[in-house]
Amino acid sequence: KYKFLLFMLVKRDFVVFYKQTILGPLWYIIQPLVNTLVFTIIFGKVAKISTDEIPPFLFYMCGTVAWTYFATCLSQTSNTFVSNKDLFGKVYFPRIVVPISVILISLLQFLIQLSIFISFLIYYKINGSSVNPNLNIIYIPLVLIQLGILSLGFGILISSLTTKYKDLTFVMTFFIQIWMFATPVVYPLSIIPENYKLLAYLNPMTSVIEIFRGCFLGTSSIDFNGIIISLAITLVVFFVGFFYFNKVEKSFMDTV
Repeated sequence: KYKFLLFMLVKRDFVVFYKQTILGPLWYIIQPLVNTLVFTIIFGKVAKISTDEIPPFLFYMCGTVAWTYFATCLSQTSNTFVSNKDLFGKVYFPRIVVPISVILISLLQFLIQLSIFISFLIYYKINGSSVNPNLNIIYIPLVLIQLGILSLGFGILISSLTTKYKDLTFVMTFFIQIWMFATPVVYPLSIIPENYKLLAYLNPMTSVIEIFRGCFLGTSSIDFNGIIISLAITLVVFFVGFFYFNKVEKSFMDTV
């Protein structure tokens, strides 16, 4: 029923964000490349953290592409009520349409960055690097669905809370950075001691990043228990966020 509105919101976000930029959509490509180079130098060359025999550039870029999609969705959906209060105050439509549009526009960004990563992956493979893409790649769409649901759940939950607690907006930047370092983005899960593995699995993004690497690079330390825990947490967060979001949207204009 609201497909046209969803399309217009996606188009608006894309056009408005890049209308006054010099490089436009090229920022989609520049961002993961710069992050990957920084991680390769700091964590690969200086700190010399293990990458499980995977070329550091590919290892970090694989984690960065997946994490960037999640972080972008989370940071933008967490501002849904505050950043769209003028629109919400003028006309009624299901407010959940706005954060869903963020998930879709961020997916476009992800697909562009994924294509760049695959190009580097092919280059390294041709040159004899120890990377082994496998048929598990067919599960990547399911991983993307989990990523979208997880970021949407956390985002709308935090967005609902920011209608009362405005300082959560400022905390989000630090929260996302801390969460990244608590996730095996710049290090492999294999270096975490066994007695801390359960704690790592309680972070739902651990499973996502490790599956992503396992599919494209052929190296992953995640097990079935970690996947089940991640899926369970994702569903719980989504339903809690969805119901709280629906409750808050009825009266949020009184507090925003």
